[in-house]
Formats: sequence, C-alpha cells, structure tokens
Amino acid sequence: MAAIELNPRLAGLLDRRFPGVEVVHAGAADLPELLAERGLSADVVVSGLPWVAFRPATGLPLLPLVAGSLSPDGVFTQFAYTWTRWAPPAQRYLRDLHTTFEEVVLSRTVWRNLPPALVYLTRRPR
Repeated sequence: MAAIELNPRLAGLLDRRFPGVEVVHAGAADLPELLAERGLSADVVVSGLPWVAFRPATGLPLLPLVAGSLSPDGVFTQFAYTWTRWAPPAQRYLRDLHTTFEEVVLSRTVWRNLPPALVYLTRRPR
C-alpha cells in the first residue's frame, strides 16, 4: 500500500503513523511514474484534491493520469464538500468523470462531516 502526499510535514506524519504504508512525498501528477517505477497499477485511488486541481491552467489534466494509473477494475474515489457541488468547476468535473469512467456514483450527503460532504465513486476507466 502506498500514499502520495505533497506536504512534507504531513507526509512525515503519515509515515510515522502508518508504518505499513509507503508514504511518498510527491504530487498527484507523479502517480504514473511512481507506479511504473514499482511495476504496479493502482486498484484504488482516494483523493481529496479540489476539483480545480484536476484541470490545471498549465500542465497535464490529472483525471486522465489517475484513470491511466488504475487497473482495469480500478476504483477512483473523490470526496468533496456538498456546498461546492453546484459550482461550475464541480459541474465540469462531473462531466469529465462521466467521460473518463464507465460508472460514476454520487453518495448521499454525509451530514455528520463538517462541513457536509459527498463522495464520487467511479469504476472502470475508459
């Protein structure tokens, strides 16, 4: 099991707290390279990145990189805050998910989370 974390302090904390997980200090865009170095594909990717990070002004869009890193039956899970769901970036992101994956499921609102959240669960990258 591996985790990628951009923030070096949080990466160090995760490394100490979860000794059975390989914590790599890197960015999400490095996922394909990190997996290739290990001869792996991802079965599951969990992300809390904001939607706008998936369509950067410069560089490669992240969603194709994540989808290309998944195994054929791979699952990509994105959690987000409910109140942002209707914003234009969220609507574009949802369209991108439907274009990139065969199945896209949105959870119910998780009211016990503060702020309330929802989860996008996608399966089978195209």
